[in-house]
Amino acid sequence: MPDVSVPFEDFVQARSAALFRFALLLTAHQDRSEAEDLLQEALERVYRNWARICRSGDPERYVRRVLANASTDRWRRLRRRPERPLTDDDAGPSAGDHASNVADRDFLLRALGGLAPRQRAVLVLRYFCDLSEAETADVLGCGIGTVKSQASRGLARLRDISETAAPAADMAAPAAKTTPPAAETEPREAGRGAWQ
Repeated sequence: MPDVSVPFEDFVQARSAALFRFALLLTAHQDRSEAEDLLQEALERVYRNWARICRSGDPERYVRRVLANASTDRWRRLRRRPERPLTDDDAGPSAGDHASNVADRDFLLRALGGLAPRQRAVLVLRYFCDLSEAETADVLGCGIGTVKSQASRGLARLRDISETAAPAADMAAPAAKTTPPAAETEPREAGRGAWQ
C-alpha cells in the first residue's frame, strides 16, 4: 500500500516550483498571476481529499491532472480572446546571443498560447514533463488516441505559426535567419517517433 504519511504542506513545499512551471505553461498568455491562481485553485481542490489522493498512489500525477482540468475549466469560463497574427515585433532579435535564446523561448511560449487548452496540456505533458502517451492519457483522463490526435494537431499548429513568422524574420535580418529551436525542431522530432 502506498505511503499515506506525506503531509500536504511538505508536498506543496517540495513540488510547488515544478507545479507552478507546469501551471505557467498551461496558461494561454504566460501570465504569472493567472498561473498562481490556477495552482492555488488546484491545490485547494486536492487539499480536501489529500489522504485519499495519497492512498491512490502518485499524488503529483493527480495534482497535474487537476491542474490540466482546472486550466480547461478556466478557459471555458473566460471569453475566448481572438487570435492575432504574429507581427515583425513578435519575431524577436536575430542575433545569436543570449537575447536570441530568450526571444526563441518567448516565441515558443506565445505559440503555445495560441493553442487550444487541451492541445497545450498534451504538448506540455508530453514534451515538457516528458510523459509517455499512456501517462499523458492517464493524467488527462482521456484515451491514448485523443492524446495522439491532440499532439498531432498541436504540433501542426506550432509548425504553421513558425512558418508564418519565418518570412518576417527573414525580412528583418536576411543574413542571419534563426528558427526557434524549441518550437520547430524539438517538438517535431519528438513528435515524429511518438506515434509512428
